[in-house]
Amino acid sequence: MNTDFLQTLVAVARHGSMAEAARRLGLTHGAVAQQIRALEQELGAPLVARAGRTVHLTAKASELLAPVQEVLASLEQIRYLARSGEVMGELRLGAGNTALNSVVPAILERLVARHPLVNVALTPGHSARFYPAVEAGELDAAIALEAPYPLAKSLGWQLLREEPYVLAVAPRLAGRDPHALLASEPFIRYQRNDWGGRHVDDYLRRVGIVPRDRFELNAIEAIAVMVSRDLGVAILPLSTNDAIQRLGLAVIPLPAPCEPRRFGLIWPRGSSRVSLIQAFRDTAMEEYGKLPAPSL
Repeated sequence: MNTDFLQTLVAVARHGSMAEAARRLGLTHGAVAQQIRALEQELGAPLVARAGRTVHLTAKASELLAPVQEVLASLEQIRYLARSGEVMGELRLGAGNTALNSVVPAILERLVARHPLVNVALTPGHSARFYPAVEAGELDAAIALEAPYPLAKSLGWQLLREEPYVLAVAPRLAGRDPHALLASEPFIRYQRNDWGGRHVDDYLRRVGIVPRDRFELNAIEAIAVMVSRDLGVAILPLSTNDAIQRLGLAVIPLPAPCEPRRFGLIWPRGSSRVSLIQAFRDTAMEEYGKLPAPSL
């Protein structure tokens, strides 16, 4: 359908005659009449009724006028956006609970302030599921832990944060030897099949400690709450949700080297939404960059 013909119909309605519509559009009277006839044939309904030298819109044309004007306004917006380079559209984003409960709201606040035509569909979950979802095109991007295997060449990766692991204990145990506590106190384990939990398991193996496991789960804040109730000790990352600090736990540095928890943004390099992903990535880097470095 020729949108110029729709503009002509709106002009006839606005100015009350074909002659005046023709003058305002810079067309001949015959050209306007021809465009209206073409629209009538395409839509299969009469749009104007003639009474002598005057014309008026039919009831059907009056019904169509509002949606026609909406279509024309949308097309004008598309032309503007195409010329302006404005970022728009839906971003399908995956993020874990730590990110969702800490930095993601600030990222989204800044993102929509800069790009009001962007909307974000959030999918909570775990990092191991985000990588195949991004590769399969089910997600446009995800904030995820660094994978323990080589990244597929089809994926991009931007580091956002590194968090050191520490021994979190109830205040009564503050200042004690961490390895002695790991060997003697009940241990609340960061789940071994989780990528972050593997760092903890690797550390314990390297230092030769077999703790007395009491609970095992994949929820940092829940583990911290259990430690605050003196149900055991735990090796946890100093995460951005500040669970350890908020609960008043004592923090003891690990004496041997431990791989930090790293997470960042992953996205498909060949995505058609590259400008949208870039806008989110830049905003995420800014917001994570504002955070103070984790300190013991």
